[in-house]
Amino acid sequence: MHRANRLVGHMSAQQLSVNHVSLNKKPVVVAITGAAGNIAYSIIFMVAKGEMLGFDQPIELRLLDLPAMEKNLQGVVMEVVDCAFPLVTKIVPTSDYKEAFSNVDIALLIGARPRGPGMQRADLLSANAAIFEGQGKALNSYANKNVKVLVVGNPANTNALIAMKNAPNLPRKNFTAMTRLDQNRAQAQIAQRLNVPVTQITGIAVWGNHSKTQYPSVRHAKVELNGKSQPVRAAVNNDAWLQKEYLETVQDRGAAIIAARKSSSAASAAKAAVDHVREWVCGTPEGTVSSMAVISDGNSYGVPADLIYSFPCVCRNGEWKIVSGLDIDDYSRGLMEATAKELLEERTMALAKKEANPSAK
Repeated sequence: MHRANRLVGHMSAQQLSVNHVSLNKKPVVVAITGAAGNIAYSIIFMVAKGEMLGFDQPIELRLLDLPAMEKNLQGVVMEVVDCAFPLVTKIVPTSDYKEAFSNVDIALLIGARPRGPGMQRADLLSANAAIFEGQGKALNSYANKNVKVLVVGNPANTNALIAMKNAPNLPRKNFTAMTRLDQNRAQAQIAQRLNVPVTQITGIAVWGNHSKTQYPSVRHAKVELNGKSQPVRAAVNNDAWLQKEYLETVQDRGAAIIAARKSSSAASAAKAAVDHVREWVCGTPEGTVSSMAVISDGNSYGVPADLIYSFPCVCRNGEWKIVSGLDIDDYSRGLMEATAKELLEERTMALAKKEANPSAK
């Protein structure tokens, strides 16, 4: 894969000369796994353009995939080169963990084992535990100690937990999983229902797992209507819709897209990953929250410790913080506990399966 890399190296100075501001900044090293896959194909170009870290921030791309995907990955590299992105200083396509993760600043872990025909949930969790154990160990050995890790590959929450547990030298807060896609979906559903732009909806928060048990709450959400801010629940004025059609639409959206287009929701997932990292690095806009699956400490909203659980967060100076002090009603509590229960079951299955079968390590 190094031939493509040499070609990119010859173009670097020319690309950067298009945007002189970027020459004053050190390139941020971004690793993307599953780089020849559909989600990565969408996200790579967004990152390279500057939508994730800013339009004056140079980027070095590390694109990781399996050796069998080398030819596909070379094609992706050629397309990135042909875009002549001003911010891209270097591209490293590779199948080697050390090459991909050495001194990496941001790691987007997209590649994961999909569920195949006849595969049980425990088998899927075990297969991905082996993958993310390896990636966690590699990050632990090679990455920048302040690396920001976003897991997109499903089951994202538990995959992030496994990676975190295998990176003991890195802060636990460095590992997150993506539920921003669910927040974006929820926000869009409410905006359509109220016939307003999505920008007029704030405060929707996704709790728990990126799965059918997730809880996309509107309890603390607001909408701007006729120049005035009001609670989303009051504006919708239909609890039956919020607790049935809205909830199930968001929870089942991924499956609905696959059924409709015979392929997964790659573009919206890529956009959500960019949203997640941009706000983590650059900060959440004033008055908004970002749904992020982060490590639970056992002291936030009764969520058990040692789970990667989605909370409403705010980000400042490159750090996330769980929003505290939100009142939780009985309806919300029940859904939050149900999704925590599923995450506890996933954790048990992933760890128990791996321990019972050491060859999976």
